[in-house]
Amino acid sequence: MARMHARKRGKSGSTRPASKSIPQWVEFSTKEIEKTILDLNDEDKTQSEIGLILRDNYGVPSTKLITGKRIGEILSDNGVKVEYPEDMMNLIVKAVNLRKHMAKNPKDNHNKRGLELIEAKIKRLVKYYKKTGKIPAEWKYNPEKAAIMVK
Repeated sequence: MARMHARKRGKSGSTRPASKSIPQWVEFSTKEIEKTILDLNDEDKTQSEIGLILRDNYGVPSTKLITGKRIGEILSDNGVKVEYPEDMMNLIVKAVNLRKHMAKNPKDNHNKRGLELIEAKIKRLVKYYKKTGKIPAEWKYNPEKAAIMVK
């Protein structure tokens, strides 16, 4: 296994089979899948939760394979605006919770190092999302603002 906080994956890792055609067991059309995605979004499900539900409950292996679009693209085409990317927000929530823990346990050096690693990941993601235009160019990670943003 590769190092957990390294930027590279390492040697092992699963890859999705190269399939260009829609599997035979999928019973849903593109319109039905898009409607299901929008319905699940109305139930306040995140994009990753929507993907898991489609896979587990509906037997849809890949929305991109069937619809030609990712879940986020389908949502944005239908006017659903996501303020911050989901992966960055999950890391920010983790950092805020770890800061609360560090306030109670200041000598916890193991988690102090973990907090540094998480915040470094957040800063790398912020840099990437600024380049791609998914967050404003003047946005900056601030732990105090992050605690307010999470609430």
